[in-house]
Formats: sequence, structure tokens, C-alpha cells
Amino acid sequence: MIAHLLVAFGVQFLVARLTGRWWGGAAAAWTWAISREITQAEYRWIEQFGNGRRANMPWWGGLDLRVWQSLDPWLDWLVPCAVTLLVALVIGSRAASASVTPEVPHR
Repeated sequence: MIAHLLVAFGVQFLVARLTGRWWGGAAAAWTWAISREITQAEYRWIEQFGNGRRANMPWWGGLDLRVWQSLDPWLDWLVPCAVTLLVALVIGSRAASASVTPEVPHR
């Protein structure tokens, strides 16, 4: 889980540095974390129900709750998503408030 967290934060940081958007970085990190775990679930489905053949898996195989029975795959995407959300909330809101300049009334 720690490795997933570090990769997710790395993705968020890289996108934020390139674009200046911490929320965009968070969305990229979420996409990576969730898609990785769905892919892992597909492999579990193939092993458990597909006789070891990808061709036997239906399109929804990675979303089948029967292959999501342990806590580990849930934490592997929930924790990185929660942490990058928190980073986007804290740093993203600070960056947004720093870029807003107060309006000076014209006379």
C-alpha cells in the first residue's frame, strides 16, 4: 500500500508541476490507482473462474465482487485516492487563494 501511495503522489506531483493543477494531478493519480486494481482483479478472476484463460473472462470480470473479498485491494486504491484528495484540498486551495488578487474599486 505504501508503494501505491508513493506512486499516486508522484503522479499527482508531476501533473501539478507540469500544469499547475493539483486537482488534475489528483484525478490522474485516482485513474492510475483504480485502473491498476481493476487490472489486478481481472487477473484474480482469470485464475479463479476463467480456467487461466483471459478469453473466458467477461467484460465485467475485474468488477466482480467475488475477486474483491480481501481488504488489501480495496486499501490499495482507497488510501492513495484519499491522500491525493487531501493534498489537492490543502495545496490546491492554497494555490488558488494565492493566485486570486483582491479587486480595487475604480474611482
